[in-house]
Amino acid sequence: MDSPKRLARIAGVLYLLVAIFGGFAQGFVYPKIYAAGDAATTAGNLVANSGLVRIGVVADLVQATVWVFLALALYRLLRHVHQSAAVAMVVLAALGAGIACLNAVFEFEGMRVATGAVSLAVGAGGTNALALLMVDAQHYGLLIDTVFQGLWLIPLGYLAYKSGLFPKALGVLLVVGGVCYLVDVLAQFLAPDFGPRIATFVVILPTIAEISTVVYLLVIGVKTVKPVERIPGAVSAGIA
Repeated sequence: MDSPKRLARIAGVLYLLVAIFGGFAQGFVYPKIYAAGDAATTAGNLVANSGLVRIGVVADLVQATVWVFLALALYRLLRHVHQSAAVAMVVLAALGAGIACLNAVFEFEGMRVATGAVSLAVGAGGTNALALLMVDAQHYGLLIDTVFQGLWLIPLGYLAYKSGLFPKALGVLLVVGGVCYLVDVLAQFLAPDFGPRIATFVVILPTIAEISTVVYLLVIGVKTVKPVERIPGAVSAGIA
């Protein structure tokens, strides 16, 4: 059986991989291709960066897959705290990973449409519009995926808080971070003119929470729980 520290370190490595591959795909590649409402620019970006898009799609698939294994590693580490919460954490991560993979399909198809890999008798304007539609679908799919990125942090934070293996402040920060992700999504859908203005600020806490979790898992692993010391007087009193 793996020790808690070993499981924590494995989870830390997996979390780091999710951050690296996800950050590359969604933080570097995606902004290079998507120009909201501008079909010609988006299609041009897809053509100019077609190789990068392919790499980004693979990176997205990798991070989604690793996310599931991360949830399973954390499940093994924390299932003794609350079985239902641990199961919920894994299910939410798996749902988010599935949506992330579907988003990658939209991005890939948008690139294929823009580069002419898909034969369409609609002219350049129609091709550009379809390419934008595909990347638009990815854009809103990423927002929906953020729902699950937020939701899975809530049971994870609860488990971390109750387990005694992590600082309680880290557990609270994870729960608050999860709620912030949900606020970000609701603002983007319900107040499209206001949501993007607060997005940068809303995601600060989740970012701090996740980075802190990765660092803690990699550097500390888990807190060492000291065995309860017996009090001689209490022992003798019990014998008496």
